[in-house]
Amino acid sequence: MPWKKPTDAPEGSGGGSRIPGGGFSFTIPSGGKITLLAVLGALAVLWVLSGFYTVKESDRGVVLRFGKYVSTVQPGLNWKPTFVDKVYPVNITTVQSFSSSGMMLTRDENVVAVELNVQFKVSDAYKYLFSVTNANESLMQATDSALRYVVGHTTMDDVLTKGRQKVKQDTWNAMEEIIRPYDMGVTILDVNMLPARAPEQVKDAFDDAIAAQEDEQRYIREAEAYAREVKPKAVGRVQRMGEEAEAYRQKVVLDAEGEVARFKAILPEYNNAPTLTKKRIYLETMEEIYSANSKVMVDLPESAGSLIYLPVDKLIEGQGAESVSGRGGRK
Repeated sequence: MPWKKPTDAPEGSGGGSRIPGGGFSFTIPSGGKITLLAVLGALAVLWVLSGFYTVKESDRGVVLRFGKYVSTVQPGLNWKPTFVDKVYPVNITTVQSFSSSGMMLTRDENVVAVELNVQFKVSDAYKYLFSVTNANESLMQATDSALRYVVGHTTMDDVLTKGRQKVKQDTWNAMEEIIRPYDMGVTILDVNMLPARAPEQVKDAFDDAIAAQEDEQRYIREAEAYAREVKPKAVGRVQRMGEEAEAYRQKVVLDAEGEVARFKAILPEYNNAPTLTKKRIYLETMEEIYSANSKVMVDLPESAGSLIYLPVDKLIEGQGAESVSGRGGRK
């Protein structure tokens, strides 16, 4: 069939015409062009507006562009190209916590129920999201592993009573060692070990053992308090006795030196009149002895009877110890 020239379409009809080879050509009317541009403009505006988002004050936004990390945005109003970037908000200020517990075997082959509470917060939002599959789950597993390791190397008495603080610190250190290679972007703030307990089957026996240990500690504290009370008194008494002994020593030395000085003073007189000096010394000595004696010595004459009355009490009160000389001389 011979080819025919295509019939021109009416202007502005928006129709099409056949072209050689069996194809068609189309013509967009001028009104349609304006409508298409308006639609595209509206879509562009919607796309721009859809990119605005807000990051909370407590969060940081991790931005991925086609799945690749780009940056971490700060709190406030931000913009991202929709369908290109994706933002994951991560709370980095709130302190999170979880507990790890279970029945665990101690070094001395006893079973105890241990519970540990861990507090942490996110220090790096990107690492928290993408360093491991689930940072919270990984941290819980690390805590459980560290706790079981520490309890397994600790005796039951230490886990239940006096060694709890050491168990807590050792568990904390072990957790840090375990999670360090994974670089999970979390910071452990505190580890709190709750009171451990024995299995229910032997709870009564364990309670008795713990009560005995508490009594032991109480007796030790009471003994230490008593020692703190008694020791200063004993030290003061020793010091006082030492000072009294020193004072007595000085007194004896001074008395001896005085006697020596007195003897040296009497010696020239004795050399000049030995008999008179000895008699005077004898009389002074006897006077000194009898003046400190409460007894009264009486030498009765032969004419006196076997009974004599003397106001001894008056003599003692008025004159002190007095000797009455008689025929026998002064005693």
